[in-house]
Amino acid sequence: MTCEARPAGAVATRVDVAIRGVRLAAPVQRRGGAGPTDDGHVVLDGLATAVPLRQDSPYLVRDGRLLLEQTGAVTDLGVDVEAVRRPRFYDLSTADGTPYEKVARLHGRDVLATTVVQTCSRYSPEDRCRFCAIEESLNSGATIAVKTPAVLAEVTRAAVDLDGIRHVVLTTGTSTAPDRGARHLARCVRAIRDAVPGLPVQVQCEPPADLATLTELQEAGASSVGLHVESLDDAVRRRWMPGKSTVPLADYWAAWTEAVRVFGRNQVSTYLLVGLGEDPDDLVEGARRLAELGVYPFVVPFRPLAGTLAVDVDHATAPDPAVLEDVSRRVAEALREAGMRGADQMAGCAACGACSVLQNLGA
Repeated sequence: MTCEARPAGAVATRVDVAIRGVRLAAPVQRRGGAGPTDDGHVVLDGLATAVPLRQDSPYLVRDGRLLLEQTGAVTDLGVDVEAVRRPRFYDLSTADGTPYEKVARLHGRDVLATTVVQTCSRYSPEDRCRFCAIEESLNSGATIAVKTPAVLAEVTRAAVDLDGIRHVVLTTGTSTAPDRGARHLARCVRAIRDAVPGLPVQVQCEPPADLATLTELQEAGASSVGLHVESLDDAVRRRWMPGKSTVPLADYWAAWTEAVRVFGRNQVSTYLLVGLGEDPDDLVEGARRLAELGVYPFVVPFRPLAGTLAVDVDHATAPDPAVLEDVSRRVAEALREAGMRGADQMAGCAACGACSVLQNLGA
């Protein structure tokens, strides 16, 4: 699978669309949840892409082409856009009448994703991550609280058979147990791999207190793991993630190191959000350290998510596109130097790449 960098103009357009969104009717959308955004899923310039759906955007799609409308003129940017079609497994329900799309959702072109426990022990107003809406989709009735291994296996089998799903992402709200929810993830992975042998699955959770739990996840059949820190700046972490920031960064580095040992180089990833206030140079240097360790720093823009404190209280805004492009280019360079590409991950967010600009930069 190749992942060549796009021309500079195409990358700049992708960055701008990531922030300013596009006017488009997208059959596959994601609303609420743990983040990172409220998006529609399209194939943009040949790549699976998640873009904000905004009626105030200067970008629109007509006849399968991306157009830019400004000062009364409409310019064809020479970029093909195709909305991802609604998957057929959404039309099915479990024996108790739960629609499959409340159990797991299509992301990108061919990724099945779900939050296996839709509640979080850190969701009190004083502890929650200010960019997270994990329980809002539950409160709205868009999903169910707990996905059992058996139901996930059933839905995954259907999604593979009907819609060609190629890999799975399982994340979870943080539990109060020392494993922070990882053991339920392991049970879910095992059931999915029993139903669809060989299907790559990524698990995402906070670093468990006992790092041997990472081996349990791998032995259950997980192909890769995401241990998401969002920022490597402690002041930013305390501001944006008051509960999660009580897990010291030293614990993350220890977990990443052990995860690389267990899962292998470039089968471990972490989110880094551009726009939380971390110094861009520090963010890039942290991403470089991660890449050298064998951890893929999945750099994505912070885009305020409906139902979060970032929107309802902070009235926060997305980062400057120029900052996002600069950071993404430098992180992509660090990844290339480390010989790492998201496309080489077996499963997960970096393997999909839709929420980041890094794939457009050959990383």
